[in-house]
Amino acid sequence: MKLLDFAIVKLAFWLIAGILVGYYLTISLGVSLLLSITLVILLFVIYQTSLRTFKPTVWFGLVSYLAMLSLGILTVNIHNQKLYKNHYTSIYDFSKTSTSNIYVTIREVLKPNTYNARYIAKINRIDTTKAVGKILLNIALDSSKNTLNVDDKLIINANLQNLKPPKNPDQFNYKAYLKKQYVYAQIYSNNNHTLTISHNTFSILGYANRIRLFVNKKLETLDFSKNELAVINALLLGQRQNIDKALYQDYANAGAIHILAISGLHIGIILFMLEFLFSFLNRGKHSKLIKAFLIVTILWLFAIIAGLSPSVVRAVTMFTAVAIAINLNRPHNIFNTLAISVFVLLLFKPMFLFEVGFQMSYLAVIGIVTIQPLLYNPIKTRFWLPNKVFNYATVSIAAQIGVLPISLYYFHQFPGLFLLTNMVIIPFLGFILGYGFIVIIMATLNIPKNIITNFYGDIIDAMNLFFKWVAQQESFLFKDISINGILLFVCYLLIIAFVRYLTIKTFKRLVICLIAIILFQSTLIFNKFQHETSDEYIIFQKSKKSILGFQKGKQLYIYSNLKPPITKETMLTKYAVSNFITTVKADSLKNVYSINNKTLLVIDSLNTYQIKSFTADYLLLRNSPKIHLKRVIDSLKPKTIIADGSNYKSYVTRWKETCRKEKLPFHSTYEKGAYIFKLN
Repeated sequence: MKLLDFAIVKLAFWLIAGILVGYYLTISLGVSLLLSITLVILLFVIYQTSLRTFKPTVWFGLVSYLAMLSLGILTVNIHNQKLYKNHYTSIYDFSKTSTSNIYVTIREVLKPNTYNARYIAKINRIDTTKAVGKILLNIALDSSKNTLNVDDKLIINANLQNLKPPKNPDQFNYKAYLKKQYVYAQIYSNNNHTLTISHNTFSILGYANRIRLFVNKKLETLDFSKNELAVINALLLGQRQNIDKALYQDYANAGAIHILAISGLHIGIILFMLEFLFSFLNRGKHSKLIKAFLIVTILWLFAIIAGLSPSVVRAVTMFTAVAIAINLNRPHNIFNTLAISVFVLLLFKPMFLFEVGFQMSYLAVIGIVTIQPLLYNPIKTRFWLPNKVFNYATVSIAAQIGVLPISLYYFHQFPGLFLLTNMVIIPFLGFILGYGFIVIIMATLNIPKNIITNFYGDIIDAMNLFFKWVAQQESFLFKDISINGILLFVCYLLIIAFVRYLTIKTFKRLVICLIAIILFQSTLIFNKFQHETSDEYIIFQKSKKSILGFQKGKQLYIYSNLKPPITKETMLTKYAVSNFITTVKADSLKNVYSINNKTLLVIDSLNTYQIKSFTADYLLLRNSPKIHLKRVIDSLKPKTIIADGSNYKSYVTRWKETCRKEKLPFHSTYEKGAYIFKLN
């Protein structure tokens, strides 16, 4: 069975292509709308012509694909409010220093950081001007104030700020991530400059949030521990904001992070429960229709309560099609079902395409469908128990193969004990979910703490302890695996080639496999050569610290005042992994460095720069030296001055003004991020 034989698969493919074109290329809303209308009209004309002549034409298929491509572009533009005339980026002056009264509505509650409660908010008005668009709202934490909720309306006296890119190379780009959510600016405020004008609920997400808060308050009366309650929220309500960082890392290192994100696994189990619960409606055509309606309604109500995250919506959309097909006795193909869910989701939420969870959930399902039979069928026996064990094992392995390349690309680690984790937990996950729903019902009915609720807390606690134990087996956790976009693409080509050959063993497919292997090896050799011949000097940004790095091939030399071990510095680890660096060596800071026949002089608080007949191409100011910069410039005649994150901000401001007057390039790593020397 060829995947591209399904029309919906082809249409979904071209819709995805259109979304990518619309996101990475600037095409106006008017042009994309006109193009889509033209292609739809042309498609209708070709269809009517083919009906009259009774002759299918290749033009119908071609125009259909172009129409899907155009529809993908249009979908991206329609959802991107930045293209609208009243978007805040078009009407607000980001350079002004005075504050404005900004009217916003809370749309999503995010996980707080150390200093701020964080929200995604929708702008309604700036002073007296109507505006649209989403922002990131940061409000300083204040224990005396209650957390804001979805649909709360506020007036904030503040100014909009542009989102900042990462300060160091290869760090997570939160600005780019928010851009994919159509968020282009942020506000920093506090409770003294924020006025809540409404707590009314008016949206579906607002009502869902109120339901979650109600359930949470009821669950709190059952005296679950903080970690138990956080995991229950993630498992049953799709909310992971309150999970402790260490506990979340335990789940990630154990290869069980998918358990905390409601996805196809959870929805599939819930569908099975609902099928069993409503099995009495299996008699008669109309009763099955009622059964399908009830199941689909409950699934979508659950998706809404869980916050309509990409993984939840994807899973519910797919299993909606499955539930309808099962109960209406319609034949269904898993690839058709997947393609339908992709098509519908991306039509309404095109930016889901860029969600890591969205990508991994589909790849896991595709891996299970295509690879699991190849693993299971050769070892299948006549006995029920071994078959169950083999089935669970092969499903876990197939899903892991499906997500392995992209998981390494995003997270650079591989949990070696993933199979143990899944074999222990997955068989009991249905019981844990069902038990959890019973506990929630008991809590909402005000049934006090009892042996049933206590036992459920013990189960969750035991699960947490198990994952903590697995995560502690560090020898089975393979970290810092380097993989780039090209290697990611080639890995999937290799997997596809092998799966096709194992499905139907032909000489042609064997040749394709061998070509894929050669391509994979060539990519590894190219990456090795590319990174072994690359050199780079960089001054990293870190508050109160000075860090200079020199990459020489696959070695990284670090000169800093960091306390050992330097491997604890996340920025250096990410830089090393992204650049295929295998060795990191540390040394103390020096005063003079030679960079490609140019001189970098470091001036610190000791002011050791009084050297006769000495000139510097680059001047690095660190640790707030008390110098008269104008005299230093006259003496050393530097071409570029750099100030790192170890300096007082007031000093940096003064130096920046001096360089402006002297018409000399000035780079503050605090403001502009790491400074990378151009060696050519």
